[in-house]
Amino acid sequence: MAETETTEQATAVDPRTAGELISGGAQVIDVRGDDEYEAGHVAGAAHVRLDRLTRESPELDEGRPVVFYCRAGNRSDLAAGAFRASGWEAYHIEGGLLAWAEADMPLEPQDGEVAERSTLPGS
Repeated sequence: MAETETTEQATAVDPRTAGELISGGAQVIDVRGDDEYEAGHVAGAAHVRLDRLTRESPELDEGRPVVFYCRAGNRSDLAAGAFRASGWEAYHIEGGLLAWAEADMPLEPQDGEVAERSTLPGS
């Protein structure tokens, strides 16, 4: 169990730090469902659902850091941990988009919101 906690501590960043990483050139990946992404997302985020991440990861630049996020941080923690284990500089936003919005960080579209998590497969 301690190994999981260590991995999360190494990859979790607060929303402000994530914003700095993104401003500094890090790739930002939204791993939520389609309806969640459409409701509101981080500006410039690529949308790659968690269930498609392995298939679509070759499109990412391994030479640049990557910041993952989801609604509350659980799905993005899995993604960041897997990428970090494969040698990537990978992070996830601690508390997810909920924490991002709570920190008054901007969402797209301008009237975007944090949607409830979809329970439908493939959404």
